[in-house]
Amino acid sequence: MFKTQMGEISIHAKAVRLLSKSLKPLPEKYHGLTNTDMRYRQRYVDLIMNPEVRDTFVKRSQIISSIRRFLDAQGFIEVETPMLVANAGGAAARPFVTHSNALDEDFKLRISLELYLKRLIVGGLERVYEIGRVFRNEGVDTRHNPEFTLMELYQAYTDYNGMMDLTEKMYRHVCEEVLGTTKITYNGIEIDFGKPFARITMLDAVKQYAGVDFNQIKTDEEAKAIAREHHVEFEDRHKKGDILSLFFEEYAEEHLIQPTFVMDHPIEISPLTKKKPEDPNYVERFEMFINGWEMANAYSELNDPIDQRERFKAQEEALAQGDEEANTTDEDFLNALEIGMPPTGGIGYGIDRMTMLLTDSQAIRDVLLFPTMKSLDK
Repeated sequence: MFKTQMGEISIHAKAVRLLSKSLKPLPEKYHGLTNTDMRYRQRYVDLIMNPEVRDTFVKRSQIISSIRRFLDAQGFIEVETPMLVANAGGAAARPFVTHSNALDEDFKLRISLELYLKRLIVGGLERVYEIGRVFRNEGVDTRHNPEFTLMELYQAYTDYNGMMDLTEKMYRHVCEEVLGTTKITYNGIEIDFGKPFARITMLDAVKQYAGVDFNQIKTDEEAKAIAREHHVEFEDRHKKGDILSLFFEEYAEEHLIQPTFVMDHPIEISPLTKKKPEDPNYVERFEMFINGWEMANAYSELNDPIDQRERFKAQEEALAQGDEEANTTDEDFLNALEIGMPPTGGIGYGIDRMTMLLTDSQAIRDVLLFPTMKSLDK
C-alpha cells in the first residue's frame, strides 16, 4: 500500500490473479437499487447495495438464535418432523398437494407442526419445539407468503395459562438480548413488552369494540341476523361461534396494538382444543395480537381421544359443506391419543411476523431472503 503523487492511497500490485468474473455492473451508487420488485427477485444485489437490508437479516438470525437459547434453558429440546405428510392437519388452511413416484401416493406439504409434535408428547418427550417451514396454498399479501417459518412448542403438564406466561418471558428475553430494550417502535408507534400483556376474552373484545354481546345470542339464526344488521359477511354453514369470530376480525383486531392475549374462543373454530369446564361452547385457547396482527395461537391441548374423534367428524362435515380449510380425520394421531397424552399446553408463533415487528419491516417479503414471486414470463 502506498500514496500516489496526488496523495491518494493505492496499492502497488506486483501480480494480479482474477478470482471471479463480474460480467454485470452493480447499480450505480447514487440511485442504488430501489425497485421493490427487483430487490425481492435479486436479493443478492439488494444485500450488496442496501446495508439496512443486510442488517434486517442479521437480526432475523439473532432473533431465532435467541429463541433457541431461551427454550433450551427452559428444558425444551428441538426436533424435526415430516414436511411431506399424508394428512395436513393442525390448522385451517388449504395445503399444497404433490406426488411420490417411489410410493405412487399423493402427499401434502405440511400446513402446521402440531400433530407430529403432540405424538412426541405421547412418547414421553415432555418439552419439544420445532422451527421450520410450513406451506399454505392461499393468498399473498404484506403478511402472508405461501411458505413461511413457524415455531411450535408443546409442554406436558401445563395449559394455555402456562403458554401465556412463557410467551411474555420469551418476547422480553428476545427483545433485551437482540435489541437491548423491551420497548420498540413499529411504524412510528411505541410497543412496550416490559409491561404485563393485556388479557381479554373474545366475547368481551367483541362486546367492547362492536357493541354486541354474544352472551345474549342463543341460536345460530339470531347470530346470522345480527351479522346481517352489521354487514358482517358469513356463509350458510356458519354457526354462532363462527360468526363471533367474524365479528372479532371485523371490529376488534385492528385495536389490539399493545401485546394482548385474546382468550376463550368458540368451539366451532377450535377442533384441537380442550373445552372450558364451565362452558363447553368455548375452549381454552388464546391468540396473541400485537399491532393488530395475530402473532401466536395457543391451546390447552385436547387430549381426550373420544372428544377428538367427534371434533374431526364435525370438521369432515364442514369440509363436505365447502370449507376447503377444514381438517380431516387423522387416524394415526387418534391412535396416539388413545395411547395417552398428558395434559399439555401448546403454542405456535409466526417467526416472520415477529421479525417484521422487531426490525420495523413493512412487509413479510422484507424479512424473507427469497420470497415467493410470480414468474416474469406470466
